[in-house]
Amino acid sequence: MNETQRIEDYALLGDLQSAALVSRTGSIDWCCFPRFDSEACFAALLGEPEHGRWLLAPATDVHRVERCYRLHTLILETTFETTEGRVRVIDFMPPRGKAPDIVRIVEGLDGHVPIRSELIVRFGYGQCVPWVRHVGDTRLATAGPDALSFRTPVAVHGENLTSISEFTIAPGERVPFVLTWYPSHEPTPDPVDPEIALAETDAYWQEWTAARDPKGEDYYEAVQQSLLVLKALTYEPTGGIVAAPTTSLPEEIGGVRNWDYRYCWLRDASLTLLAMLSAGYRTEAAAWRGWLLRAIAGDPSQIQIMYGVAGERWLPEREIDWLPGFLDSRPVRVGNAASTQVQLDVFGEVLDAAYQTLANGIEGSEVGWALITRLLGWLENRWREKDAGIWEVRGPLRHFTHSKVMAWVAFDRGVRICERFEREGPVEHWRALRDEIKDQVLSQGWSERKQAFTQSYGSDALDASLLQMPIVGFLVATDPRFVSTVDAIRRELSVDGLLLRYRDDDRVDGLPPGEGVFLACSFWLVEVLALQGKQDEARALFERLLGLGNDVGLFSEEYDPTTGRMLGNFPQAFTHLSLVEAALALSETRPMRGVE
Repeated sequence: MNETQRIEDYALLGDLQSAALVSRTGSIDWCCFPRFDSEACFAALLGEPEHGRWLLAPATDVHRVERCYRLHTLILETTFETTEGRVRVIDFMPPRGKAPDIVRIVEGLDGHVPIRSELIVRFGYGQCVPWVRHVGDTRLATAGPDALSFRTPVAVHGENLTSISEFTIAPGERVPFVLTWYPSHEPTPDPVDPEIALAETDAYWQEWTAARDPKGEDYYEAVQQSLLVLKALTYEPTGGIVAAPTTSLPEEIGGVRNWDYRYCWLRDASLTLLAMLSAGYRTEAAAWRGWLLRAIAGDPSQIQIMYGVAGERWLPEREIDWLPGFLDSRPVRVGNAASTQVQLDVFGEVLDAAYQTLANGIEGSEVGWALITRLLGWLENRWREKDAGIWEVRGPLRHFTHSKVMAWVAFDRGVRICERFEREGPVEHWRALRDEIKDQVLSQGWSERKQAFTQSYGSDALDASLLQMPIVGFLVATDPRFVSTVDAIRRELSVDGLLLRYRDDDRVDGLPPGEGVFLACSFWLVEVLALQGKQDEARALFERLLGLGNDVGLFSEEYDPTTGRMLGNFPQAFTHLSLVEAALALSETRPMRGVE
């Protein structure tokens, strides 16, 4: 176990179908090919080097490391300073062609620096040792359906199934390495030219960034970095959006709250779409809508809260017992049992996204509207039931207040679509349901003792998800009941000025207590403060939150204020999309999603 290992030490590489995480030491410790949710071939992130990694770094003491993404790209540049001189490693994944590649280029800057590349491939989440052989100037690793080719102009030798290259680089020299995955039953793909791939990757990201108008944003660079992350978490062939590219990074070091986030949650994907639309990206919205229609097509009673990147429904959860976990945080899980839960709030997020898509000029379809009306028909008969809620509790089901608010959103957006875009539907009936839900929330979701809306009906527990009330238009931010709720949330859920989702010592989620502050909740608080006219306080909190990101602007799901380290899967779409929405709210460039 590497006691110095930290989640924030990693940076993201992506090709719009999969992703890799590379550490400050130059080691790629996580990568799944050919999809986000495929079995990992580098799993040292959740174990040891022998579970698979690719180290490329100076073979001497490093005094200083500086990293950055090349402007408005996901091309990572890491500069190592040693006694012998300085060297830069350029890491990237070209947007997917036929086969996925990781390209690494070592560039000499000053002096003569010894370099070592150490490639350990282990398929099947670190368990499967491949057959490694040389074919010409290419080193191949094969096991079952998977194969990797490894090419470099420097000599490669083997040592206990580890591919090692050792050389010294001088100023101005550039030495490339290319790793390519392909199905083992197919011929080895033609090699990519590393320098051409670098230029094309740079051009791709620059063109994507240039497609949007910053509209006078106050936090343009932070927003754009988060949008790059959200784009990188999009599975381009289908338009699906994963919640994170990792599994089982712990919400508490040594704890059991370790989940697989490499899937498409309707909630997270819908909110990602809203953030993209707010920033002016429309192509992704159209692609996501196509994914949604395919994924949830069929009987509305069988709708799931998450799917695979191509819309797969079967996501059984299992434990990978041969991996010790990040800093011994067990178990390591693959798949997600929450896929079978009922979470009523997702209907609100989906309907909100559908409405905002139309409002942003993306034309709808009859098929899409027919599906929406069927979803609302199913929700009409189920919104009064208990559910697992936004936080996917594994304890008893409840009447979660946030779930009811989002059911209100679903019918509200159905009404608004009919009224604004002249769709045919039972508008008066939906309006009556909307009013019924609101009346119920205002009466049963309110605690006189707490003077706040609470986590669930009949409970006095608080929940930061209720900060969403004015953001989605359920109440105005200055409503006295909501103002009192915000005060209570800040009083009881704040840790060093940052917000927990809820107090897990209440055991509402059926798990042992222990997790960090949930970063998205603090970004929601920024939005709420801005809506209440508390701009100075909102900006101060937002800028503090920005300071919690790592050196390349990436955020995980949670943060531990005591130890000052990130927790949870990384990078996390929920956090980054909340950052975007908060920044645009502060800049007053984003229209509100709902109306009173």
